Amino acid sequence: MTVAIDRATGKRRGDRAPRPGLGQRIKNGYQRYWYAYAMIAPVVIVLGVIVGYPLVRGVYLTFTDADSLNSARTIGVNHISATYKFIGFDNYKDILFGPTAYDRFWSHFLWTVFWTVGCVALTYTIGLGLALMLNEKLRGRTLYRLLLVLPWAVPTFVTVFSWRIVLSDSGVLNQILGRLHLPQPQWLEDTFWQRFAAIMVNTWCGVPFIMLSLLGGLQSIDSSLYEAAEMDGASPWQRFRHVTLPGLRSVSSTVVLLGVIWTFNQFTIIFILFGPHGAPDAQILVTWAYYLGFGQQPRDFAQSAAYGVLLLSMLTVFTSFYFRWLKRNDQLAA
Repeated sequence: MTVAIDRATGKRRGDRAPRPGLGQRIKNGYQRYWYAYAMIAPVVIVLGVIVGYPLVRGVYLTFTDADSLNSARTIGVNHISATYKFIGFDNYKDILFGPTAYDRFWSHFLWTVFWTVGCVALTYTIGLGLALMLNEKLRGRTLYRLLLVLPWAVPTFVTVFSWRIVLSDSGVLNQILGRLHLPQPQWLEDTFWQRFAAIMVNTWCGVPFIMLSLLGGLQSIDSSLYEAAEMDGASPWQRFRHVTLPGLRSVSSTVVLLGVIWTFNQFTIIFILFGPHGAPDAQILVTWAYYLGFGQQPRDFAQSAAYGVLLLSMLTVFTSFYFRWLKRNDQLAA
């Protein structure tokens, strides 16, 4: 049997070079891409300080009984050391299965899910309708786009404060309803109307982003697809169903995911619209967690942190299943 020898290296032809170890690969990667690591290092450090440390600290507090009475604090010149202790998973057990679990967690969880689904469905539906309208050639289209973007351009707290004034008992909306001899709901006092108002205000704030995103998606769809469908005798509904919606699939999946995450954690609208102590039945999980940690006495830091970890876990699970569902649908479509 003849073995070919490479004259330059003295090795047999066809032999593979031994694979370097992990340490050598890291060293080679650092020597080759050191400038990239140097440029992202400040971002990593800042994220570690702003996000990483609070997250680790919060997870640790969930396994303790920390509150405002046993945490470290300074009163005048006197420093009081922390006296809270490790209690394991007791906080999670109390939140999920304790005697007050429904009133403190499950009722807010159900309302949060309904609030999220309702807001995302409304914002997507209205945003899609407006995007379809603005995608057509009509007079004053630029002005309409500008007016419809204003609710998103104005700072959220300004928008919500304005709505709070409008929805007050003597606000503009009730005055108009009174002149029309229609019922004047207690928007900020009755539980049903509080929830209705929260969904309405959040939809008002969220529609412009969905509209702009879907409008960009509509303008990226090849017009020849519509022409071919029209030549084949497709009706407007068939063109919308078989051309528009598939063309918007990637944009829609992104805006829906962002909408769910933002709405599920939408602290600003609920907090400003009803205040830290108002509308207890309209509080979603994130505002309820704030109330436990900062809105009552003694402030329950451990349970508030546990709510935060549960919220993060829920969104992580949802995102995982959402991406799997999208991947499976893409495979079926292909």
